[in-house]
Formats: sequence, C-alpha cells, structure tokens
Amino acid sequence: VQLPESGGGLVQAGGSMRLSCGASERMFATNAMGWYRQAPGKEREFVASLSRGGSPNYADSVKGRFTISRDIAKSTLYLQMDSLKFEDTAVYYCAAGPLPWLSPKGINFWGQGTQVTVSS
Repeated sequence: VQLPESGGGLVQAGGSMRLSCGASERMFATNAMGWYRQAPGKEREFVASLSRGGSPNYADSVKGRFTISRDIAKSTLYLQMDSLKFEDTAVYYCAAGPLPWLSPKGINFWGQGTQVTVSS
C-alpha cells in the first residue's frame, strides 16, 4: 500500500479529528498530495490538496475548518479537521497526482480510505 492512512473514527459534531497518510519522500517530491472523500450514494469529491511547493487548496465546504499539512521528515501528510459537521461524514482517501485536480480521474495513487463518522 503506497498511501497508508490512519486516524478515522467516530466524533461528535463540533469536534476535531486528524487524518494521517504515509508517503515516500519521492512521492512528495513528484506529486501534489491531498484528500478526497466519498459519502454514501455520492461521487468522490475533492477536499484539499498541497502542491509540491507546499501551497494548499481547499474545497469551499471545508475552507476555514480543515487544514492540510505535511511533515516530509516523517513522510506524512495530515488533514486536521475542526468544527466537524454531520455532512463531513464520508470515507476519506489520501491521494497523489499532478495538479490541477479537476477530477478523481487525474489522481495516480490512492490510499485505501478511512471512515470518518460525525454524529449530530
């Protein structure tokens, strides 16, 4: 598994959770990294990305609540999720691929997904 994820689970609305994604130094050097999510019955949607240079980009729905970051020395990508809402409930996927991320079809590498459930 090239992008192992961890950190999902159950949290109450208004709470926080941090997701982690492991990646090689080469993965960070050659790809933008980020997160998609997929809720039941819905298409996979963009959440956040981090360019190779470290510039973040967020979906409007999570802007101001989620923060994407990386620690290359630890070979880890993070998604800090604050002020979680019921509608954030989804399987979250770590992703890697060249920008721009216009759709999931442009992603070259996927994590296995981790479930995030927000109780209302």
